[in-house]
Amino acid sequence: MSWMAWTLPTAIFFAVIAALLVIFTIITLRYPETPRVGILRIETTRGDRLFMTLLGSAFINLAWLGLIGAHQPYALIVCLIYAAAVFRWV
Repeated sequence: MSWMAWTLPTAIFFAVIAALLVIFTIITLRYPETPRVGILRIETTRGDRLFMTLLGSAFINLAWLGLIGAHQPYALIVCLIYAAAVFRWV
C-alpha cells in the first residue's frame, strides 16, 4: 500500500474498523436482536449504536485536537467512556 502513503496508525485505524464490522456481523448472525428504545427515545440496534459511537468518537477526537492539541491517547479514553455509555443507555 505504498502508493497511498499509509502510516501505521492509519492502517491500524482502518483495520480496527474492518474488524469491528466483521465482529458485529458475526454477532448479529449468531444472536439476532430486536431494536430497543434508549434515552434518545428511538429504536436502535447494535449497528446503529456502533455507528453513533464511531461518529461521536470522530467528533471527540477533532474537538480534542482543536482544543487541547496534544496527548491524543487521552482522547481515546474519553472515546471508550463515550462508547460504553452509548452501548449501555442509547
